[in-house]
Amino acid sequence: MDYFHRIGALRRKLTRAGLSGLVVTNSPDLRYLCGFTGSNAALAVTRRTARLFTDSRFTIQAAEEVQAAQVQIVSGSPTVMAVEWLAAQPGVDFAGFDPAVTTVAELARWKDALPARLRRNFLAALPAPFVEPLRMVKDKDELALMIEAALLGCKLFEHILGFIRSGLREIDVAAELEHEARLGGAEGMSFETIVASGVRSAMPHALATTTRLPRRGFLTLDFGVILKGYCSDMTRTVYLGKPKRKEWDTYQTVLEAQEAGVAAVAAGVTCGEVDEAARGVLRREGLAEAFTHSTGHGVGLEIHESPRVGTGQATKLQSGMVVTIEPGIYLAGQYGIRIEDMVVVTPTGGQVLTPAPKALIEL
Repeated sequence: MDYFHRIGALRRKLTRAGLSGLVVTNSPDLRYLCGFTGSNAALAVTRRTARLFTDSRFTIQAAEEVQAAQVQIVSGSPTVMAVEWLAAQPGVDFAGFDPAVTTVAELARWKDALPARLRRNFLAALPAPFVEPLRMVKDKDELALMIEAALLGCKLFEHILGFIRSGLREIDVAAELEHEARLGGAEGMSFETIVASGVRSAMPHALATTTRLPRRGFLTLDFGVILKGYCSDMTRTVYLGKPKRKEWDTYQTVLEAQEAGVAAVAAGVTCGEVDEAARGVLRREGLAEAFTHSTGHGVGLEIHESPRVGTGQATKLQSGMVVTIEPGIYLAGQYGIRIEDMVVVTPTGGQVLTPAPKALIEL
């Protein structure tokens, strides 16, 4: 990872915004900028230097992980110390912070730690995040890790197909997936595994329960792994038994919508256009009202990142972004169907990172 390049890009944003300092406290942002993975830290950035503040629990870890920034071990609050350090730097008249991740209580502590003359104007809330836009476009090192994580997810899906059978509890399926993920090298799951069977598949985010898998019906599996810090995300819906013709036809419609969304991905295309490519297929079949969420989202160090692939979203896709394409339909009291891939944006289109089978599998 080229952390020096990332810090440099952030400094250029500071200069363009007229800021002389920035305090960064969001853990994924810290990992992105300097490699630190500990749970208690703050990064102070000026136009000339960067310093990471953390506590003594992370002395060895910080020495091993942190690049492109000096490390200072403190006994008090790392965030407070970062603000105090910024205020003492020559030429730093005021410092920005991200109000989306800074609580009112935390901001009050920062101000209390400053000299009285600086409490009113030294800290400036950013009108928009500074680091998050940098994270949207993945470099080659990040893409290599995300491909590895996505392929591990595909291997888990292949494994779970041989495990699933009627009568198992949903939590049994989730536990098997998560156990295999750990054996495969995952640091953890990207989010709580979704296993939704029968009528519960009509709940878009139905977490696994003690409900037993039916002899006949849809089963939705939505899961992802964290591998070397980066998340994967995929959804496949399979069928236990033999589907009715209407069920099979509905599945084919969702699959067509999903593939239309994937086909629409390309640099320069807006997120709203990708959403409409998928949503339009469902609208044509009278299923648009059963599609109750956005078509997708960015993925990276966090499972949900910018950009959002939804109705009317004007953000243009850029080469190197990684997004999900996951249309679904949810019919209360009947069933739900969702299919999801991770797709990296390329100059000429989109490359699917999760090549697990999408044709309806009957178990």
